Amino acid sequence: MTIDANSLATNLVVTAMVAVLVIVMPWADRKICGRLGLNLRGSVSTHPQADRLLKTRQWILTAGIAAYLLVYAWLTFLSRSASDTYLVHVAPMEDVKNAFRTDHGFSDVFSRLFTEGFSAFANVKLVRPEDIAQFYMNMMLFVPIGYLLPYTFRWFRERVWTRPVGVCFLISFFTENMQLLGKRGLYDLDDMISNTLGGLTGQILYIVLAYALIHPDWRSELRSARSWRRKARNLALYPCRHRLGANCSVLLGTDRQALWDFYVGTLGYRPVRRSGETDEEDNYLQLCLGQSRIEIRCSGTEGPLPEQALCISAAGLHLIRKNLLEKGIDPGEYEKDPYTGRRELRFTGPDNVQIIITEAE
Repeated sequence: MTIDANSLATNLVVTAMVAVLVIVMPWADRKICGRLGLNLRGSVSTHPQADRLLKTRQWILTAGIAAYLLVYAWLTFLSRSASDTYLVHVAPMEDVKNAFRTDHGFSDVFSRLFTEGFSAFANVKLVRPEDIAQFYMNMMLFVPIGYLLPYTFRWFRERVWTRPVGVCFLISFFTENMQLLGKRGLYDLDDMISNTLGGLTGQILYIVLAYALIHPDWRSELRSARSWRRKARNLALYPCRHRLGANCSVLLGTDRQALWDFYVGTLGYRPVRRSGETDEEDNYLQLCLGQSRIEIRCSGTEGPLPEQALCISAAGLHLIRKNLLEKGIDPGEYEKDPYTGRRELRFTGPDNVQIIITEAE
């Protein structure tokens, strides 16, 4: 692809736009969602129309990515006229290398680096700054993509170290091949390298900046997660956490300690948040395990509670049954769901909560 990157003003404007995206957007998103009572951490929100507002937020972010990709497609393909011949450049990093000139080659510079230190770079001169600017602009073009993909979609967040940069490479590979087939631009291996590096930079910026801004207490959460992981390895549901289906449930409870011992100490749920330690009227536990989310509101007072059920879908029901029996929980024999015909395990938790684990497809 070809982008006019020779202007210093263009480089500064693009860099400023990327900086606004990676810093201001998560900060503003957190402030707006906080005022609306929307929880971005996967738990239950306080706004009565939270589901609709979160879907609207998702649509806005998705539309932003789609608009950016349309602009990208126009810049790299649609705005160009077809040439008469196929243009191919497959020498990796040749333009970047030719942008510098040395007296005795780069091999001599690096060999002298160990004896003369950084003064060995004194003989390196930049003779083609436009090639460096072009490489930089191609990187900046993909920083928003690598940043917005995990910011918007959970699928990318689940494998944040590999999936965003992998998709960025595929987008760049597809673009270069479309340019080659349509004779609209230069098939350039350096473009794929710079685009992929830009996607990698974007996903690192997401991990370092966006996640930290949305989760200001990430350090304590990380310490808590590591401590929980060490303790939960031998608990009932933790070995099957990747087999649990998605669910988000709200339960009512009375005895906080009994709830903690059962869901955290026996089943292996991870405490995401535990608040109201001294407030008897507003007390709740926020727990997660894989894609399963539970929020338990504890009244702290004795009294009858309505009938409640926690329904979880999971694969590998035989392993879950074995782990439950080892932890002293007898789920009985397998039952069948009368509507789907799938196997189920049933047992009772604190406050007579009926826990139903249904075999996933």
